[in-house]
Amino acid sequence: MFSLQDLALPIIAAPMAGGASTPELVAAVNAAGGLGFVAAGYRTAAATAEQIARTRQLTDHPFGVNLFAAAPSDPAAVAAVPAYRELLRPEADRLGAELPTAFPADDDDWPAKIAALVADPVPLVSYTFGLPSPAEAAALRAAGTAQVATVTSAAEAAAAAELGMDALCVQGPEAGGHRGTHDAAAEPGTEPLPELLAAVRSAVPGLPLVAAGGIGDGAAIRAALAGGATAVQLGTAYLRTDEAGTSPGHRAALASGEFTETAVTRAFTGRPARGLRNTFMDRHAGQAPAAYPEVHQLTAPLRAAAARAGESQSMHLWAGTAFRSARPGPAAELTTALWAQV
Repeated sequence: MFSLQDLALPIIAAPMAGGASTPELVAAVNAAGGLGFVAAGYRTAAATAEQIARTRQLTDHPFGVNLFAAAPSDPAAVAAVPAYRELLRPEADRLGAELPTAFPADDDDWPAKIAALVADPVPLVSYTFGLPSPAEAAALRAAGTAQVATVTSAAEAAAAAELGMDALCVQGPEAGGHRGTHDAAAEPGTEPLPELLAAVRSAVPGLPLVAAGGIGDGAAIRAALAGGATAVQLGTAYLRTDEAGTSPGHRAALASGEFTETAVTRAFTGRPARGLRNTFMDRHAGQAPAAYPEVHQLTAPLRAAAARAGESQSMHLWAGTAFRSARPGPAAELTTALWAQV
């Protein structure tokens, strides 16, 4: 079974759902001795299988597949989505976007993905937003797949360890994109990554830990490893690489100098997520209900229209606190350069 200790370089390219993670990015990071991830979030089981097949064509090194394990939203939060729709309507009208009025149940094709990964195993599966059932975890374990849970607190870490996870990805508040909290309605902790890493180590001694959040250079990698991490996970650092599927607007925003800080918001998806602070975040601060994926479904046409129009102040521009470290170029070169700085 795959182990993080098997990596030539303890550097992982974070799974970035929505298109940024590509088979080419996985292969490039793998070629440098690190570990890449297929991001299955927002994809069907069939589309995920296509991504896995393409990745296998490009690399013969182990790679991971990341799954969204989100629980259904609280009905009260879902009931508040129409009111949020009304608040967004002027902006949607300006951009020519039609906001949906119905929000179908969406489990991200979870059962089909689990079945496919049991039938055709990959070396590693990681989970974001929650945990698999004991039966699902046991089935993947029996198939020879190592499993990693994303955790944001010592309590989540303890639950994951009890389920038999092989390692934990400890995601600090500095991370870009969605915070992987197991309860969408809960306000995520603000404990900085070094302190969170120490708390998780105390809660689950002996379990390998991956440090994630705000890591963008050799000094941050060195600090995380010295703090007890077996490996580090970077996402934002790879967004501008040649192999990433990052949208042109997102790439331009990261490089522009227009954005000077990041912030955490529910405004785009209903879940707390960190991105480049823009006027959409400020305008709708505190307005979105904690309904995921319903708010994600609601804002999807608006976000797409903003991207088409090149309106970066209305786009979701996920980025961690180390966003200034993102550079263009080959991902393999970035990976080796990061390790050389350690």
